[in-house]
Amino acid sequence: MSYVQLLIHAVVRTYKSENTLPTDDRVKFLYQDMYGIIKNKNGYLYRINSMSDHVHLLFTIPPVIALSDFMRALKASSSKIIKSADGFEEFKAWGEGYAALSYSLRDKDRIVKYIINQQEHHIKVTFKDEYKTFIKEMGLEFDERDWER
Repeated sequence: MSYVQLLIHAVVRTYKSENTLPTDDRVKFLYQDMYGIIKNKNGYLYRINSMSDHVHLLFTIPPVIALSDFMRALKASSSKIIKSADGFEEFKAWGEGYAALSYSLRDKDRIVKYIINQQEHHIKVTFKDEYKTFIKEMGLEFDERDWER
């Protein structure tokens, strides 16, 4: 038997990082939808939170599911559902791609706290700077051209 624990912190941006997500209780509709998608794939959602231009998720998925396939399904399904929901009239689409980083289970509480505190965090740090830091933490180079997709 194989034992695998894949804890993933993913960030999904709105198209061109536009402020098109509600910042009040209406956003819970999106959270419920994403929770359902993760649960239907036999994953587990530890935490979700958002700002008007992006969503942070901390979740696990079974190792038999490719992360790229999962993220494509998550974005496609949630986009289709929320476009017709109250409070999402400005939402056009998700931005191209996503950012995701795997963590050890011992990092879970720290990442959950980080996701919970998004509103406070973004008083001091812009989303673009946060995203660049996230990409750098992955050991990758941020490509400015990606920001407009």
